[in-house]
Amino acid sequence: MSLRNESDWVIESQKKWLNFNLPEVWAYRDLLKLFVKRDFVSYYKQTILGPLWFLIQPLLTTFVFTLVFGKIGGFKTDGIPQPLFFMAGITAWNYFADCLLKCSTVFKDNFGIFNKVYFPRIIVPFSIVCSNLIKFGFQFLLLISMMFFYLKCNVDIFYFGKILIILPILIFIMAILGFGFGMLISAMTTKYRDLAFIISFVVQLMMFTTTVAFPLSSVQHQYHLIILLNPMTAVIETFRSFLFGTTNFNLVPLVYSLVVAICIYIIGLLAFNKVEQSFVDTI
Repeated sequence: MSLRNESDWVIESQKKWLNFNLPEVWAYRDLLKLFVKRDFVSYYKQTILGPLWFLIQPLLTTFVFTLVFGKIGGFKTDGIPQPLFFMAGITAWNYFADCLLKCSTVFKDNFGIFNKVYFPRIIVPFSIVCSNLIKFGFQFLLLISMMFFYLKCNVDIFYFGKILIILPILIFIMAILGFGFGMLISAMTTKYRDLAFIISFVVQLMMFTTTVAFPLSSVQHQYHLIILLNPMTAVIETFRSFLFGTTNFNLVPLVYSLVVAICIYIIGLLAFNKVEQSFVDTI
């Protein structure tokens, strides 16, 4: 707070945009739990099927992908049953996309709360990542259940025990990648509102530059680099490799995805911290 004239007071934020203030975030951890509960409950509140929508959406998407890309398009799936191949890609992609889309509207969706009471704003996107992790857990269990069904049918191609080792790393990459992109876009939409209208369309286009609907092995070699530039490609390929015991795992693209995710996370966090000081006046 500074005094310009005898009758003019200017109230200014003392928080620097490079100050992440992690101890303060930890002090508000109970609020984080409340936001996670709010996000999770509000998803199926006043619906007939309730939490079953967590499972219905990926099942319907898998059915459409199997019909369009598998049966009609004839896309190869590296010997993996088509429903499992598409379900694995959809499960991983949905977690990243949900984190990105919901974090990208944090300032707009929570303006009423931000404008009335103080708390570390970063808690809200953190809660989105955590609540989406619960949704991912349901869908992952559904995928495992489908795998046991195919095992019962003597489809002996699964060596998914190792997935428990790599899964935390993949979740970490997807979470901070969606978190970082979401915060960056959220910071930009406070000034450039048009981004809010095109982000869903862009995310859909991004999906088709990954290997959600096709394996990397089916892409001509000269286009591998283009597909691998999308950091989610290596995540999905690694997810399938450890889940189904295929030979598509490559450490270098996964390290690239991790580095890109960390960089995007830092950039998004810096942008978020800078914008949160003045967004109330612009949104």
